[in-house]
Amino acid sequence: MIQQKARQFMIEKKNLKTDVLIIGGGVTGTGLARDLSFRGISSIVLEKDMINSGASGRNHGLLHSGARYVSSDLISAMECKKEGDILKKIAPHCIEETGGLYVATRKDKEDYISLFPQLCKKAGIPCRKLSVKQAMELEPGLSNEIVAAFRVEDASVDPFHISLENMNQAIEYGARYFSHCKVTKFITTSRVIQKVVARDLLNKRIFEIESNIVVNAAGAWAGEIAELAGIHVDMIYSKGSLLITHNRITNRVINRLRIPSDGDILVPGGTVSIFGTTSRRIDSLEKIQPSIEETDLLVKEAKAIVPVLENTRIIRAYAGVRPLIGEQGSGQGSSGDDRSVSRGFVLMDHEAHEIDNFITITGGKMTTFRLMAEKTADLVAKKLKNTKECETALKPLRSKAPSQMTEAGISFRLWAKKGKKDDITMCECEMISKNQFKQLISWLKETKKKPDLNALRIHSRLGKGACQGTFCCQRVTGFMYDEAYLKDDDGIYNIKDLLHERFIGQRPVLWDGQLSQAELCEALYCGFYGLEFEK
Repeated sequence: MIQQKARQFMIEKKNLKTDVLIIGGGVTGTGLARDLSFRGISSIVLEKDMINSGASGRNHGLLHSGARYVSSDLISAMECKKEGDILKKIAPHCIEETGGLYVATRKDKEDYISLFPQLCKKAGIPCRKLSVKQAMELEPGLSNEIVAAFRVEDASVDPFHISLENMNQAIEYGARYFSHCKVTKFITTSRVIQKVVARDLLNKRIFEIESNIVVNAAGAWAGEIAELAGIHVDMIYSKGSLLITHNRITNRVINRLRIPSDGDILVPGGTVSIFGTTSRRIDSLEKIQPSIEETDLLVKEAKAIVPVLENTRIIRAYAGVRPLIGEQGSGQGSSGDDRSVSRGFVLMDHEAHEIDNFITITGGKMTTFRLMAEKTADLVAKKLKNTKECETALKPLRSKAPSQMTEAGISFRLWAKKGKKDDITMCECEMISKNQFKQLISWLKETKKKPDLNALRIHSRLGKGACQGTFCCQRVTGFMYDEAYLKDDDGIYNIKDLLHERFIGQRPVLWDGQLSQAELCEALYCGFYGLEFEK
């Protein structure tokens, strides 16, 4: 639904007009579109790739209780607590209220362990002390080296589901969404951005958008967008890498009770667990990939709190870039770890830079996206003389369009409930059937010239299981030929694109089971089918 309406509109109109143009299709941009739509303000969201292609789709999937920031950023901690409570009320279908544990080992500092509950109390964050025995009963996989434990209100959230719901609900109220469209130029006169020039990366067509307000919600790319207006935003690029396990390791979020560092959070997400993260300064956004060194470090750190992680099959690693603002931080001088830079968000009205209708919103966390959108929408509404109050904390975040297929394990439950005898399983890892893919393709076929496997991956669990696309991509491609969604050699490029994207994440974790899986994939596609993959 998201992209169908937008693409149809683009075909009908060469140039577009709207109240607000939002650059960036992550959780903040889509959340802003939802907020503005409730206020009766029209908007268009432009995304250069696909929804959640930046940090919004490359994080732990952790809905923070706020406890992680009680020692370093009290304001962020309090924002996480308040916003987490709101999201649990308005979007419970996107959230699993797992609860969380903070556990300390003998190597962790005693003074921080004793101070932790006091800091939580100061921030208004519930924190209950547990005995080591109680913690082990809740999570038997914890290390025997645990010496202290506290219970908090962390939860697991599906970031793709929540962004899709944001955008779909905004569209129901009149917003428009354009994927694969990159902003290339601002046309500015008399302190105002008159037009925004963009390029459709699918059909290579150039088009223009006229809007009263332009909002830069491009995350880590916010500095690049601001440069188009001749404005410098002091961005810090902090890469974080994470690992995905083959199966779910714990039922609760497990945090190591120490000052935030590498490899101290384990988040259960559906049928898997995600462990991380690292913090490494990078100079460019050109190549954002996890490294073997980061993977080795994370595995080493993992065994300190959950020993089984040392020998668990890791099916994938991935990396995202935190959109940090240099002006906020007190510790940005380090070239290695930027954890001392504030996790708070920054809202910039660029009137001071002689651009009256240009706003940047960046920083923050997925947990606080709704608040970020609200503050940005307040500023937009003020400029447009719109007096309607924010309603996003009260209205349920649930659209009419189905977007639950991104949730791990959902297909199996749907299959058990509504499975048909004549239906065929196309993806065995995630139990996605032919009829489910038919439905997904019907949503996507008008968004692109042809549906492709990576589009299906974004909107479902295709290629995200243990085989990482080895079996499902050939089955789905054959089905797409049968249904005339593909022709000629389109399928070959589909398969190569998906497997190349999957291999980037597999490369740092190629040992034991996953190495065998990768060798099987190579033998099948390079040996049997004769495909060659670029290095």
